[in-house]
Amino acid sequence: MSRIERGLTSPNWETVRSLLLAMGYEPNLQARPLSGRFDMAHLLASRRRPPAERLQLAISANRLAGQLRVAGAKARDGR
Repeated sequence: MSRIERGLTSPNWETVRSLLLAMGYEPNLQARPLSGRFDMAHLLASRRRPPAERLQLAISANRLAGQLRVAGAKARDGR
């Protein structure tokens, strides 16, 4: 708990679930579609950024997607 509070680690779902259960709460993870194809607040904020900054954010998102793909493959393989 201390490591989470100090920002030294991010809890995974099992840790969050265990903490919620220990506090007497039943975890309820839900997903809901956005009202439109895109989150309008995010889209408007993005449009205010200069093109170079938007490009850097897109590159970062692409790298994150690649890392998530690799992590998913490792999780499926049991590594």
